[in-house]
Amino acid sequence: MTQENPSETGPITLLWDVGTAYELFVSLSVLHKTEQHGLRPSWAAGVRSRIPSAERKFLEEIIPFMGCCPAPWIYRLPQPKDAINAIWALRQIPAERRMIEMMGVEQWDKPEIREIVLKITAQRSWSNRDLAAFKQLFEDKHEETKSIDKYLDWWARPDEFGEAMVNALQAYHLAFFSEEEKRVAPILQAGLERAQEKAQHMSVPDLIADLSQGLRFDDLKVKELVIVPAFWTTPLVVMDEIDENRGILLFGARPANMSAIPGELVPDGLIQALKALADPTRLKIIHFLAHEELTPSELARRLSLRAPTVTHHLSELRLARLVNLKFRGQEKLYSARLEGILGAFDNLQDFLKTSDEKS
Repeated sequence: MTQENPSETGPITLLWDVGTAYELFVSLSVLHKTEQHGLRPSWAAGVRSRIPSAERKFLEEIIPFMGCCPAPWIYRLPQPKDAINAIWALRQIPAERRMIEMMGVEQWDKPEIREIVLKITAQRSWSNRDLAAFKQLFEDKHEETKSIDKYLDWWARPDEFGEAMVNALQAYHLAFFSEEEKRVAPILQAGLERAQEKAQHMSVPDLIADLSQGLRFDDLKVKELVIVPAFWTTPLVVMDEIDENRGILLFGARPANMSAIPGELVPDGLIQALKALADPTRLKIIHFLAHEELTPSELARRLSLRAPTVTHHLSELRLARLVNLKFRGQEKLYSARLEGILGAFDNLQDFLKTSDEKS
């Protein structure tokens, strides 16, 4: 389905896609990067422990370096885009080419890193210079830099890498995702339908801001944008390029009254909002942002805090749906998302009423 939708940079054609194949990879990423998504670490560790040890170790070594989801590759798959068909499609690729094609290595926008990976896979070895280049790439992610050598070791064995990836995905599917797929599939479809309805009367920037619960791009440089509902990343988004004219955006479609963890009574969004509002520094940040848009550096000066500290607080507020984030060139502008604050109290009231009816 396509749809013309104007933006400040000219008309953008919206395209739509849906499938649990996206969620297969998204959920794996979230389960290994719990701190970025507000997920309870002990529960995520319990899910990972169900995966056989060899496959679990492989995933723990490579997931930190992979993007959240190989969305461009999944978009090109035939329907139905479910987990089984995605794993089958990956197996049809020669083992030594699986990760190159799935991760779109030959289209990476960092040519120096792209060439290093392709050289390593061709030569079946890596050098200290290659290691230094990757450490520089991940210099702001200290945990990842500790195991880059293991990651490069896998790229130096592309045949084993390809087989290990397929085996790990199959093991994860059997251990957890086959049941999870049944739970999230109808939510993804409902999220797609809601987004399509909203797109009928919203500009592209307004639509993205609504679907992402606070993220705004006024200068998207694409002619076509594929919009895909996701469950596990809510409210964060995943953005990637399919080609020079077409982008893809995965938005969080999980309802506000629902938890990511199966069977959990308290919704994630409610917990994150209440925790964010209980912190004095974050309350001060929201106070300033309720009056004007500010950059992280401007907030740091007003609060007399280090920039990394402010960035951490802003990430928590973004995860709690309490701030808007607008990109203006390379600059990030934050403002208070008042509808998110009011929504948190509405969600609390709904939760209390629901728990009272069940008791």
